[in-house]
Amino acid sequence: MERERWIDAAPGVRLWAEERGPADAPVLLLVMGAQASGIGWPDELVDLLVERHRVIRYDHRDTGRSTWAFEERPYPVTALAEDAVAVLDGFGVERAHVVGMSLGGMLTQLLIADHPDRLLSATVIGTNALSTVPYTAPDGTRVPPQELPGIAPELLELWSRPVVERNLEDELDHRVEHWRMLGGDQLPFDAAYARELERRVVEHTGHHRSGDAHGRADSSGMDRTEALARTEVPTLVTVAPAEPVSPPPHPQHLAQAVRGARLVEIPGMGHALPREVHAPLAAAILAHTAEHTAGV
Repeated sequence: MERERWIDAAPGVRLWAEERGPADAPVLLLVMGAQASGIGWPDELVDLLVERHRVIRYDHRDTGRSTWAFEERPYPVTALAEDAVAVLDGFGVERAHVVGMSLGGMLTQLLIADHPDRLLSATVIGTNALSTVPYTAPDGTRVPPQELPGIAPELLELWSRPVVERNLEDELDHRVEHWRMLGGDQLPFDAAYARELERRVVEHTGHHRSGDAHGRADSSGMDRTEALARTEVPTLVTVAPAEPVSPPPHPQHLAQAVRGARLVEIPGMGHALPREVHAPLAAAILAHTAEHTAGV
């Protein structure tokens, strides 16, 4: 059963959210990436998670059906993490397992650091550590975070282009090409699947305008080095070998920065959620949440 809800997260900011699964199951909150609607979590993946969880996904502000008002009411990136807490409050959830992807992985780290009492566990996908701790390579070399591998050049070039208005089919073409780049080079790219996912996002949103609010939001004040190093929130970090945004060893660095974090590799994965990764990713998440649900 799907249940929609509108949540007043801040003055003038209303968020769309949806819950699926048994009302009495442990809650799992899905936090998407920058400028990505909650519908970006594919239904097929959500269905796998619903087998053991009451799953909540939601639209960030300036995405999907949530309030688009950055020009009138600009906000810092940290406000998006507080929105996640507001979503839990809106559903009456005291503690939840949280899974964050890309920017959502950074927001999950903010929740680990700032709201540990609200988390049963955390899973972080495709993101960088909010920590200044150097990465210690297998040979013992210590590498400052700013010297770790960067974003693939073709993505940087695409992201540097100005946001322009396109007709629907041209916008879908653009988004499919974006997903092709994000998916990496180890799994076959299914353009039809990516197009259908984005068409569902457009239908859900009600328009196909592109946004860039999250890229313009103030990203200062996000360092959580000390809090991550002493956290007791059980954290799982996924390793995506074809990741073009936060390539290895970023996951390894993140696992070193977050106290007690564990790594799990998802074969062939890039910075996307194609069909091929649904089963292994869901299995990894469910194994992690099961380990930290007992007795709750």
